[in-house]
Amino acid sequence: MARNLTYTETAALERPDALGMLASAGLFLLPAALVSTPVNVLPFAMVLLATSAWGFSRLWRVRTGVVGGLLLALALAALVSALVSSLHSVGMFRDEGYRTRFLAMPWVLLWVYALRPRQEMLWWGALFGLFATLAIAVYQVTHGWARAEAWTNAIVLADVTLVLMIVLVFCRPPGRWGWIALGMAAGGTVILLSGSRGVWPALLALLVAMALSIRRGSGRLRLAWLGGLLLVAATLVLAVPQLRELTRLSELHSDVQRIEAGDVDSSAGARLERLQVAWDTFREHPWTGVGIGRFDTAMQRMPECRLPQAVEARCHLGHAHNDVAEWGATQGIPGLLLLLCIYGLPLWIFIHLHRHSGIGGFRGPAAAGVMLVVAYLLCGVTQSMFAHQITVSTYATLVGVLAGLSLVTASARYRPQDGQRQAGQRQSGRRQPVQG
Repeated sequence: MARNLTYTETAALERPDALGMLASAGLFLLPAALVSTPVNVLPFAMVLLATSAWGFSRLWRVRTGVVGGLLLALALAALVSALVSSLHSVGMFRDEGYRTRFLAMPWVLLWVYALRPRQEMLWWGALFGLFATLAIAVYQVTHGWARAEAWTNAIVLADVTLVLMIVLVFCRPPGRWGWIALGMAAGGTVILLSGSRGVWPALLALLVAMALSIRRGSGRLRLAWLGGLLLVAATLVLAVPQLRELTRLSELHSDVQRIEAGDVDSSAGARLERLQVAWDTFREHPWTGVGIGRFDTAMQRMPECRLPQAVEARCHLGHAHNDVAEWGATQGIPGLLLLLCIYGLPLWIFIHLHRHSGIGGFRGPAAAGVMLVVAYLLCGVTQSMFAHQITVSTYATLVGVLAGLSLVTASARYRPQDGQRQAGQRQSGRRQPVQG
């Protein structure tokens, strides 16, 4: 059974040896390659696997307490739910494989807590990833692409870019606000070039939390400055035709007019149609749904989708473009309860860890974890966040990374100061464990 590390062993782990430096390099690669390369989390996964095998004895000796137990239980629940759903629907579909990504949460948590990679490397990786993604987005749009997509699709690109911005803001080292401003501008430009509208509420939440986390001036003054900047940005978007086209505001206005006329064959109309299909499916199969990854079968209730010439994007997209609708229609009430846990448990963990972090203000890895969950909740209104490999991997991996970094921060509060605790331990003849 794993045991707590003594202070002496913990101090040894924090020395910058080869294993710790490799782990730090992996922490940099995670955000750096996320959307700026077609391999996404693969570079980080390779480092994770190699360093876990090399440092297995370290990982075995640490204990992450209640946090690790909750994340392990959550990962197993997601996996069991997928297996039960696939057995019920008689077939294996793409989303079962995606659910295995949740196993990264307890693994990465243990990895971070044992190997102690440098948190600053995660920040540098996010900054690099934002600039690299901006270069790709600009290249695509200037070469005739209607919307920047990088190596995924436009909506996922915007959502993951927002996650990089969250890491950039809340995992910031001291005195790097110039780089943060540039990184935020790069991320905002990528979102603009992607043409995604569903990410806007989460972006607004990030900006408000960022304004409140800055420890300069009163909260009201910071919010007033933010409100003024948003007003200027909104005025520019509405006044400049090219910006209206990039943000697809003109298209949204047209979609609303078509919906009012009874035509749902548009971006916004299709989302409303899918919500209705999901609700009808949930009422018919409240306890089992139609099976994980089988939302397309629910779409067959639409007469237009039974025709041989059915529109691919409308009838065979594969998900409901809404997390609640997707999980309710495909897994019923158990799926909705599991989704609540997937969001609720990490949110509770990060709030708890932030309260015990000793960090003044709303910043640090636990604060980044809170905003990660909030962003996924808000983006999940218009996108099925767990129906794509990259968004599932991003969520699961970052929950583990940020929880691990938060535990490291919390454990640092129990370090002996000026050797006083070490002296007391020698006098008592005992070595006290460092709790996770």
